[in-house]
Amino acid sequence: MTTDRVALVTGAARGQGAAIVAKLVSDGFRVAATDLVIGDLRRSTADHGDAVIALELDVTSAEQWQRAVHTVVEQFGSLSALVNNAGVLHRASFDDETQDGFEGSWRVNCLGPFLGIRTALPCLRRAAGAAIVNTCSTGAIRPFPNHAAYGSSKWALRGLTQVAAAELAPEGIRVNAVFPGPVATPMLDETTQERLAARAVTGRLGRPTEIADAVEFLLSERASFITGSELVVDGGQCLQIG
Repeated sequence: MTTDRVALVTGAARGQGAAIVAKLVSDGFRVAATDLVIGDLRRSTADHGDAVIALELDVTSAEQWQRAVHTVVEQFGSLSALVNNAGVLHRASFDDETQDGFEGSWRVNCLGPFLGIRTALPCLRRAAGAAIVNTCSTGAIRPFPNHAAYGSSKWALRGLTQVAAAELAPEGIRVNAVFPGPVATPMLDETTQERLAARAVTGRLGRPTEIADAVEFLLSERASFITGSELVVDGGQCLQIG
């Protein structure tokens, strides 16, 4: 078994994904940062030197997952942590939703993490202190109108996390999820950010680094007795009614 700490992070080019990569590097991880937008990814990881490799990855492709994990092991020698952070936010009413829009959200937000877990498992089984963190959403705690595709896909990811935690616990692999509320990232346009900040009980949106702190904790030895956990980082959003 290896004690090297090597993480693969999806959706790592911007926002909370980039913050997660930076946090893990500062904590001593070597990181494979992955995303579809490879140009942005290379720019956001350029300052991390040899601690990070930037890989293009479509999380809905089993073949690309195989190549990514192979490259990580080839360059870093192991893989001990997986952060399924990639996601898409898609809004539409039931009247306006399409089959392609609905299925597209599910493919990225739920199929992607499934493929990642399945592909990384042989490596995680060989690693000491192996852990998985899935980025879920407060949309998997309470319903938001016009979010049928996004909300249901995140509810599915919540269930996938629980099943994986139960199935993999006997092998020493911990599986947890973070549930971000509204965070100031490019996923939310400026108008949406202003609207959500005005309604927030804390008076502001979350910062990407605050999500990264939660992910780093769940991957760390400090969380060695935590699996199947749902860590809500939402500034009190779920306390609001309506």
